Amino acid sequence: MAITTPVNTPTVATVKPTVGTARIPLDHPNSVFLRIARWWSTRKYGAMLEPALAALHNRKVLTTMSLLELSVPRWSSLDPDLRDLAEGAVSAEIGCSWCIDFGYFLSRNRGMDPAKLEALADWRASDVYTPLERQVLEYAEAMTSTPPTVTDEMVEGLRASLSDEQLVELTAMIAVENLRSRTNAALGLTSQGFKAHCEVPNR
Repeated sequence: MAITTPVNTPTVATVKPTVGTARIPLDHPNSVFLRIARWWSTRKYGAMLEPALAALHNRKVLTTMSLLELSVPRWSSLDPDLRDLAEGAVSAEIGCSWCIDFGYFLSRNRGMDPAKLEALADWRASDVYTPLERQVLEYAEAMTSTPPTVTDEMVEGLRASLSDEQLVELTAMIAVENLRSRTNAALGLTSQGFKAHCEVPNR
């Protein structure tokens, strides 16, 4: 069934918690702050996001990460598909199933081609990507490698199609996704089942 949700506003999903897989407790004493956070998250996404429950053990960390996440959507020079593909490549490279699951949910609700999302784990063997998208995926993987394997040629290739403003945004977006994916993977946060509740937007 098609949805009429505006762009950038994901369809709410009915998602079950996966607290048993986490390496840190995700249950907290009831409080006004937790009730507000749970209400906002459930209203927007259909569930309380487990990374937020993990970060709630340290309010200063949660505050800083929340401010970052509220700021990132305001970055607007880069094509959203390129941003989403870069994030997905990072999640796949690190193996963060929570980020892959949630990222798929957000990207599909924004209208991204599901074939491009499904092929991310083996993008080099797929023919669904444009030359620029392949450059972005390669760059995301190279930045995520330890140590990074970014080359001058990679950056020059991107600069042939992207402005310096867009390149900086792409680089920062890949770094942000590394923060998310590495944090979630280390804390044992796995898929909450968002992908199973994706809707197909109107086109």
